[in-house]
Amino acid sequence: MNPTVNADPAELAKFSDLAHRWWDPESEFRPLHQINPLRLNWIDGLAALAGKTVLDVGCGGGILSDSMARKGAQVTGIDLSTKALKVAQLHALEAGTSGVHYREVSAEALAAEAPASFDVVTCMEMLEHVPDPASVVRACSQLVRPGGWVFFSTINRNPKSFLFAIVGAEYLLQMLPKGTHEYAKMIRPSELASYCRQADLELAQTQGMEYNPITRRYWLSGDTSVNYLLATRKA
Repeated sequence: MNPTVNADPAELAKFSDLAHRWWDPESEFRPLHQINPLRLNWIDGLAALAGKTVLDVGCGGGILSDSMARKGAQVTGIDLSTKALKVAQLHALEAGTSGVHYREVSAEALAAEAPASFDVVTCMEMLEHVPDPASVVRACSQLVRPGGWVFFSTINRNPKSFLFAIVGAEYLLQMLPKGTHEYAKMIRPSELASYCRQADLELAQTQGMEYNPITRRYWLSGDTSVNYLLATRKA
């Protein structure tokens, strides 16, 4: 891999190995299927997706990309996992989803190639998997048009998030494969907000996401101590 690409080969390999299971709602990706309606409705409520050009950074197998296209957006999903993108393309064909296409390219490379090309940029559950998250935030800012929306979601870094997101989700409940998340790569909301400000993105809204393991239900709340989402606008 090109050493200048902001990606961790071990992280790409991890998700590539699971790629064929991406669209199985009972697989390791079940949490993504469960939280997708929450994320989608939150994004759509703020950015009104219909008719917009949208970029989904780190799209993986296309769960969010596909659903945004079904809301009437023209969606480009980008990722560096060849296998995950093939799965995403295959699903779009099988499901007959129009208005979505996929490319194997980094956010930074696309920002250099096509700056200010999108009304909305989403980057969900990805920043905690790359060596330089601030670089991805800068690229997202370069890719969106002035006044456009950029959405992020990631995991906080504190003792509670270690307990819930790693010990709980990966080891006790086995909702995610062991090793999915590394504590050191998790990002505090204050750190992400700082990356956004440095990239000319103005913070518009912060949401927490909570999970009840007994009812297996997710919901959005004001508690950002574990999972959280950030909505920003390009100045």
